[in-house]
Amino acid sequence: MNSLTLISILLVYLTFLFFIAHWAEKKENLKWANNPYIYSFSLAVYCTAWTYYGSIGVAANSGLNYLTIYIGPIIIIPAWIIILQKIIRISRLNNVSSIADFISLRYGNSRFLGALVTLICLAAILPYIALQLKAISETFHVVTKTPENSLALFDTTTYVAVALALFASYYGTRYVDASEKRKGIITAVAMESILKLVFFMIIGIYVTYFVFDGYGDIYKKASVLEHFNTKNTIGSIENGMNWFFLCMLSLFAIFLLPRQFHVSVVENNREKHIKTALWIFPLYLFIFNLFVFPIAWGGNVLFDGEVKNADTYSLLIPQFFNNTFLTIIVFLGGFSAAISMIIVSSISLSTMLSNNLLIPYTFLGRLKNEEQEINNKKIVTIRKIGIFLLIIIAYLIYRFFALDYSLGSIGLVSFVIIGQLAPSFFGALFWRRGSSLGAKSGIIVGFLVCLYTLLIPYAYGLTNTTNTFIASGIFNIDLLKPLALFGLDYLSPIAHAFFWSLLFNTMTYFAVSVNFKGNYRERNYAEMYIDVDKYSTNHENAFVWKGTAYTRDIEKVLVKFLGEERTQRAMSIFNTKYNVDKNQELADARLVKFAENLLTGHIGTASAKILISSVVKEEKITLPEVLKILEESNENIQINKKLVETSNELKKITYQLKHANENLIIKDRQKDDFLDTVTHELRTPITAIRAASEILIDDEDVPDDLRKQFLNNIISESDRLNRLIDKILDLEKLETGKQKLNLSQNDFFNTLSKTIEPLQQLIKNKNISVILDFQKPLFLFYDEDRIIQVVTNLLSNAIKFCPEVGGKITIEILNKSNFYEINVVDNGKGIELKDAEMIFDKFYQSDNQNIKKPHGSGLGLAICKQIVELHQGKIWAKNNENTGACFTFTLLK
Repeated sequence: MNSLTLISILLVYLTFLFFIAHWAEKKENLKWANNPYIYSFSLAVYCTAWTYYGSIGVAANSGLNYLTIYIGPIIIIPAWIIILQKIIRISRLNNVSSIADFISLRYGNSRFLGALVTLICLAAILPYIALQLKAISETFHVVTKTPENSLALFDTTTYVAVALALFASYYGTRYVDASEKRKGIITAVAMESILKLVFFMIIGIYVTYFVFDGYGDIYKKASVLEHFNTKNTIGSIENGMNWFFLCMLSLFAIFLLPRQFHVSVVENNREKHIKTALWIFPLYLFIFNLFVFPIAWGGNVLFDGEVKNADTYSLLIPQFFNNTFLTIIVFLGGFSAAISMIIVSSISLSTMLSNNLLIPYTFLGRLKNEEQEINNKKIVTIRKIGIFLLIIIAYLIYRFFALDYSLGSIGLVSFVIIGQLAPSFFGALFWRRGSSLGAKSGIIVGFLVCLYTLLIPYAYGLTNTTNTFIASGIFNIDLLKPLALFGLDYLSPIAHAFFWSLLFNTMTYFAVSVNFKGNYRERNYAEMYIDVDKYSTNHENAFVWKGTAYTRDIEKVLVKFLGEERTQRAMSIFNTKYNVDKNQELADARLVKFAENLLTGHIGTASAKILISSVVKEEKITLPEVLKILEESNENIQINKKLVETSNELKKITYQLKHANENLIIKDRQKDDFLDTVTHELRTPITAIRAASEILIDDEDVPDDLRKQFLNNIISESDRLNRLIDKILDLEKLETGKQKLNLSQNDFFNTLSKTIEPLQQLIKNKNISVILDFQKPLFLFYDEDRIIQVVTNLLSNAIKFCPEVGGKITIEILNKSNFYEINVVDNGKGIELKDAEMIFDKFYQSDNQNIKKPHGSGLGLAICKQIVELHQGKIWAKNNENTGACFTFTLLK
């Protein structure tokens, strides 16, 4: 393929990414740009051109060693729910916008520490960006089959670098506040992550199943190649140590790389998005690595050592079979991997460069005296120029220094350098005694050891045995050989440098921190970082500060960077949050911290501290005072928390009391209705008895047949009265516990037959069909008379409310774990939802006219409930899916 065609394809692809970024920035597309999947896939910016091409080169030349770069992140990912969530919470509360701000803030807003972290990141990442440009350049020439000209200053890579610099500087600096979310960039990065995975899977499937006949075929053919077995095993304990240190190296990198901190922390919109990332990101890494081995060893089989650079196997294999389309697809995937890293890294580095080097050391004095609009323009311009220059500098590093090194080697060197931040970074999260001096000393010592054991040897050439420094060490002292320091000669150069640099770094950090205590501000932030959950709601309350400050002076500083409107809005929020009078002249520690947080996103933590300190008069505080204030603050927070909890409990109790009162009113009304009903029911038979008796007494000439009828009426009404009184007495005995059960083993099927027999006439009168879904004996322990009473009540209700035509009652028994469930199901009109839980109350009669005050007293279901509960069972009612009600009670096995 000729160069112009490929360049045209790249331009179309970049236009597509530009469109994605532009689309995501629009407000109406926020729900698409702000979701856990965009966040999770943006984390795959970790997979750069090193992953896309370099892993294949490492696998082809060194076997399984490429896995260490992915094992580390996968190992630590389960701890993200604790560690990453904590980092995100701290950063959000303090408006942190970079890893330099994060570390420097923890150690007392140290300006020098922020600058030092920035320089370490620049030293680590600029060669890494150069690596991406190197990958673009090499693969471009592979696809177009054109020779690389190292002397040509203006080539395709030059134009790509300039285009990326313009794209990143435009979309990466749209907000003055660096902690603002860059929805456009992150959505474009997430899209690139998906595309590069899909393209890599396509080439992987092509090589594995079309060029070869599956994994087994590749393994069989590769296993006969020289050194296959030795390369594809961990081997000795020494090699195992190399694996361990490389895994630890990548584990630290997933937290410390500026681009990873930016996408995982600064761009996090919701903490709950971490839960999605916990499974998507490791799954992404796993899928990516499924095809590294077959492509690498498939290339070794096909080319048999004829290709000098194994990094390009994924391009050379389809090209070998004249598959131009697939070659372009693979190239676009690698291009995506490279540019996403370049863009995000340049944005994060530019933020650090402006907030921790340029502004605090050069521009702060000028910004302090300018108006808000001018300040905003200057800050944005500084960052735009920063992004552009960083990418151009990385391009120059590629042109003049990185041409002779593989992708994997440059990437690992960057990891070792960035690893020097690990002690101070993790110490900030978990160790209160860590001090600013300890962090600075540790980083400097670690970097110097890294320089001695890795960077200088790399500059001379690792295999340059003629160099006396590499061969014999400084001053010809064998113990000081840079690649075998103190006689440790079995580790690889990367693992060796990582071990010694991190060891000296950590020891220095701990030793200096223990012997030279930090100031009050460092200890203050240590408490706020380590116990961030305690202070998350009232963050400013935990900030320790003593002195004299005026609200109007602080407002003037804020106006210079936020503008009048935003400053007043922020002050209104602060006053409302802490119930502060807006006319209060003197400012307290809370407002000082609040103001620093507002400025941090614009100019960084160090500059924010400097600006606020310039308008307030601070008094020195001793460490015991800090601890006392923090203790009091913590007590206040706990008291506030308890007050909130108590308030919530009181609200809950108030609601319960209100609900109970409403129920009492309802029950009182129901009781009145019940007494009216009972009185009516008692009066009816008494009235009938009295009337019949009076007729018999007053008229002695009543015919015998009529006299007999009156006497039968008297007996019938007496029985009715007796039954009603029995029910009332039964209920009273059941409720007071006077009623004892006569438990015995009974056949429930037989009990049911006894219950149905007296009701047969009622069932026939309404043409109801009764269905029993079981016909076998079922022996249970219960009081048969009482259970007959329960079933009789439930069947009577079901008969009562069955329709006049097509009535059906089904009795079913379900076998549960330790009880049986008996269901009496009818096809009537059912129960209103509001009645379902209350129909078993003794004073309750539904407002539903279908079941209001039917024949009977309304005591039946209340008695049923008491009997079932005496049997240690439960009873309830619900509606069926179609029509009718289902009454259910349980009996223990």
